[in-house]
Amino acid sequence: MHSRREFLKTGSAALIYGSAMLRGSTLNAEPLGLPLGLQLYSVRELLPKDYEGTLKKVAAAGYKQVEAAGFYDKSASQVKQAMQAAGLQCVSAHYPLTTLQEKFDETLAFAKELGLEYVVCSSPGFQHPAPAAKFEDSFKNFKLADWRWNAEQFNKVGEKFHAAGLKFGYHNHFMELHKTEGVVPLDELIRQTDPSKVTFEMDCGWVIVGGGNPVDFLHRYPTRISMLHVKDFTQLNPPKVCELGKGVVHYGPIFHAAAKTGHIKHIFVEQEEFDMPPFQELKGDADYMRKFKS
Repeated sequence: MHSRREFLKTGSAALIYGSAMLRGSTLNAEPLGLPLGLQLYSVRELLPKDYEGTLKKVAAAGYKQVEAAGFYDKSASQVKQAMQAAGLQCVSAHYPLTTLQEKFDETLAFAKELGLEYVVCSSPGFQHPAPAAKFEDSFKNFKLADWRWNAEQFNKVGEKFHAAGLKFGYHNHFMELHKTEGVVPLDELIRQTDPSKVTFEMDCGWVIVGGGNPVDFLHRYPTRISMLHVKDFTQLNPPKVCELGKGVVHYGPIFHAAAKTGHIKHIFVEQEEFDMPPFQELKGDADYMRKFKS
């Protein structure tokens, strides 16, 4: 999978806070009333060393659901057993578009055996890729035609997952918020994908880094967004990830808008980098979510 660490290094943020950055009225603990999830990319450096033990620490930190970002050469049955032993439910997994296109049958079989509800595309592709270009360098070269081509691919992949009884979605980073030929790519992806085949997992932090407003997207597309990623930043340009509640992102308006849609099914914390031992901050993230006051 393409490293999302590179997005942290190369991202250029528009410092537009919008209403998503303002404090709102008080919410109850565990906003949206959903089981708290963790995107396992957060512990990508720990899982290969101790897969089962790391999952148990995830549960001990306060998480009930997880979203995978790789399975470290483990079989679906091994993953399922490890999840059950930790008391976790793996409801979703991330894959780059190339894997979904080239290894669809293998991916589907793994997802079905594991009991996933969602398969999510985490990295888009180019209609005509440049072989020598690194993804972290080439993302600036996406043209509107590439985004429209990706929408076509998502419809095709989504149709196949739908036929197999799974939901398919797309997870944004910040580049989908940068206007391309006068168009915001995320708007175009939503507009050109079939609502019955393609849903969206909105990464609220990356939307803000890209200069967008999560509240605006939730208002305009209340039925297209079914999952959220939450993260925080001490600064946006360049983006510096931090523990939830210690940065500039205020989630009150975002959670209020999400609750109003009535369509959010899962919410995942994701923290890609740490200043303190990972599980110390991941527990802090979980505590922030459980005791949330906007």
